[in-house]
Amino acid sequence: MTEENKKGMAFQEARAYNKDIKQEILTSQMNDNVAKRTIKDCVFSDFFGRTENLIRLYRTIHPEDTEVREEDLKDITVCNVLVDALYNDLGFRVGDRQIILVEAQSTWSVNIIVRSMFYLSVTYQRYIDEKGIDLYRNKRMLLPKPELYVLYTGDRKSHPEEITFKNEFFGGQETSLDIKIKMLYGTGEDDVISQYISFTRVFDEQRRRYGSTRKAVLETIRICKDQNLLKEYLEEHEMEAKSMMITLYDDAQIMKNHDADLTRTVTERVTERVTKRVTERVTKESNLKSIKNLMQRLLLTEEEAMDALDIPEEERSRYKELLKTQ
Repeated sequence: MTEENKKGMAFQEARAYNKDIKQEILTSQMNDNVAKRTIKDCVFSDFFGRTENLIRLYRTIHPEDTEVREEDLKDITVCNVLVDALYNDLGFRVGDRQIILVEAQSTWSVNIIVRSMFYLSVTYQRYIDEKGIDLYRNKRMLLPKPELYVLYTGDRKSHPEEITFKNEFFGGQETSLDIKIKMLYGTGEDDVISQYISFTRVFDEQRRRYGSTRKAVLETIRICKDQNLLKEYLEEHEMEAKSMMITLYDDAQIMKNHDADLTRTVTERVTERVTKRVTERVTKESNLKSIKNLMQRLLLTEEEAMDALDIPEEERSRYKELLKTQ
């Protein structure tokens, strides 16, 4: 075998090795039920998931609706089924309005438009199923009017009032579909949206100061209570808030350690399997060379040469096929 062929084989083995590792990790994760990670709800979901705060949110974005009551709000939040990712999405219905609110944290991406679009699609599908609507009937169905919002808690230079699908993805060209999303940055006043955004910024500042530690969590809660940011919520549910925020750090570290251990285990497993595969290939090549030498030098038949080398009966047909190609 030439050096070039050997290098080619080594390259192919390396590619197969990497592919095997990736596939093994994916399989192990699914077998270990890692795909669905048990991470407790974040403060966003817990805070706005409470009816008394949800109605404050609604009244902030619709101050003209003075007659709405807590019982008028219907939660339509879509839970992550496959992965408990920290997607802070909120959905609720009020009268003929269907409101989707997505939190965009420090990392900004226009892909949040697509995420909101998919979220809206799921909630409409659930609404149709809930109402037993027949999509194939002639009569036009009645759908709640969609309102999409992004609650931006990061630090961004530009603050557009709204972002649209056609502008962000197609340079403003007319398309068959467009989605408009209103941006919420907080007004700096005492409304619930402004308070929540201020809370997240205090939290970010404490994390920069103390890192991802319990100290950062405790300082955030202390400062926010002093500054009257979500004070009522933090006082009534302080232990829950602490537990949720701290658990996010703890669970993330646990999963990080688990993933590292999983990768090590899988790498060892795949290395063992690849080594075995390479050994079998080398043995096969060595046996094939020995069979050819015996046939040429001692004028033995294929069967006689394989008898001399104690080649197992079940492997002989494979060597005979290989000999035909030599």
